[in-house]
Amino acid sequence: MENNNWINYKVEIRERLRRFALDILELSEKFPKTTRANVVNYQLTKSGTSMYANYRAAMRARSKAEFFSKLSIVIEETDETEMWLDLVISSKIISSEKPRELHKECLELLKILSHMRKRVSSK
Repeated sequence: MENNNWINYKVEIRERLRRFALDILELSEKFPKTTRANVVNYQLTKSGTSMYANYRAAMRARSKAEFFSKLSIVIEETDETEMWLDLVISSKIISSEKPRELHKECLELLKILSHMRKRVSSK
């Protein structure tokens, strides 16, 4: 991939993560006000928005090694977010389709980010 294409690709992923974070924030408003829902909501909102924040930090990395390291944090946060979304779905805390849609998107983002990290490490 040419350097300009690589940069454009990273920007596209950043925008996708931004939309995902906004969707997580929207979902957070739909949680019932129970103890278990509050705990899951807090953790999901933290990890789901952290994906975007850490990716932005990765894009400002000063070296390939720093990008790789920060991207690894993004992948960890994405994996955690997927786990919380799985719990939302399995526990039926929210019964709409939105958590399932976000779970699917989260899995896709996890694959994309993991592939990106693998590509960076092989250069």
